[in-house]
Amino acid sequence: MSLWNGRFRSGTDQRAALYSASIDFDKRLYKQDIEGSIAHAEMLVEADVITSEEAEMIKKSLRDIETRIEKGVFQFDHQLEDIHMNIEQALINDIGEVGAKLHSGRSRNDQIATDERLYLREANDRLSQSLQDLQTALFSAAERFQHLILPGFTHLQHAQPVPLAHHLLAYVEMFERDRQRLTDTRQRINVLPLGSGALAGSTLPLNRQTVADKLGFDSLSRNSMDAVSDRDYIIETLSALAIIAMHCSRLAEDIIIWASQEFAFIELDDAFCTGSSLMPQKKNPDLAELSRGKTGRVYGALVGALTLMKGLPMTYNRDLQEDKEGLFDALDTVGSTLEILAPMISSARFNGNRMREAAQDPALMATDLAEWLVNRKVPFREAHRQVGRLVGYCREKGRPLNRITLEEMRLIIPSAEEECLNLFDPQSSIDRRDLPGGAAMSQVQSQLRFWRQKLT
Repeated sequence: MSLWNGRFRSGTDQRAALYSASIDFDKRLYKQDIEGSIAHAEMLVEADVITSEEAEMIKKSLRDIETRIEKGVFQFDHQLEDIHMNIEQALINDIGEVGAKLHSGRSRNDQIATDERLYLREANDRLSQSLQDLQTALFSAAERFQHLILPGFTHLQHAQPVPLAHHLLAYVEMFERDRQRLTDTRQRINVLPLGSGALAGSTLPLNRQTVADKLGFDSLSRNSMDAVSDRDYIIETLSALAIIAMHCSRLAEDIIIWASQEFAFIELDDAFCTGSSLMPQKKNPDLAELSRGKTGRVYGALVGALTLMKGLPMTYNRDLQEDKEGLFDALDTVGSTLEILAPMISSARFNGNRMREAAQDPALMATDLAEWLVNRKVPFREAHRQVGRLVGYCREKGRPLNRITLEEMRLIIPSAEEECLNLFDPQSSIDRRDLPGGAAMSQVQSQLRFWRQKLT
């Protein structure tokens, strides 16, 4: 029997019941639904809607239902559609008409919004911790291998030498912004909608602040119509998840490139690779590739939520049932990706000799020579042109920049001095970039000190 059978003369078609049921995916909200119901019951005592004895009966039964769900012995019923009605019907079955009093002053509309916010608040905190764990893994690798140098890239072309630590700490910065976004989103998640009813509140003397205090909400929703139809907190969460996934994908892409034989900058632990079903020699960075590939699913969840909301009139519409599956999948996907990447980084081995070999190309220090000229008051565009001509000359001769004579250099750069011949050492090039945010080891050490303090 449905909970609205008073209005209807016939039961729901079985096909319609299955089509409209959300219990298969929203049952993961059972704990939040029960916590919200307990807080609501305690408030109903204050409002003189139920007695304290009735509240205790309700609370005890709800805890029993929670235990049965966790033990896997609770029987979910698709005819009851969702987690709210499954729990409420079980409550009524357990304690009779006292259980039927629990729904006083609330609707499934404000109930689901409360459950989702409670769930997202916890998920937000878990994600923030997982991000910090990945930051710690990257920081530890940066600290452990801070002496290693590799070529930095633009357009996937060798650009300038940088410390490996500087490269890894760039990702620590990215994931810190992700944590900040989660923290910012959490403020808007942590607003209580319960008490908004179906859309207009209640005539019962409900004390919403009591419920907010019991459930740890920072504030109350100000507009009941907005409260039951708002899903910005889901869209914001999905947006943050999409950016996290994008950052994970970029990190994975670097790992995949570095692990290739052409680069050979990194060797991943066997535990985070797979082999080939055909080629015995293969060691594939499949986990990194999956991290990159799963990003599309997270993007899809965000686009799906935006599309879901774009044409909905006020207030609650059943379309909003579709807000959960993509959200849950995105949370699971990003959470598992973070849990994979942290130990993958921690267990990786870096090939310092191969990195340094790749960073030795004196062409990577061409900008150093141009900036040497700028320090001698040569306009930068002219300095750029002269050094570009010198690079072309060296390629024609088949000799690197550090294997020409001063006389040859002066044929193209008249103001060149003996000092210019000593600009092509990668470590010296790095050390000269000593300004805030730069790649100089003094600056990298400063970054490491900052992150050591922040992450511990």
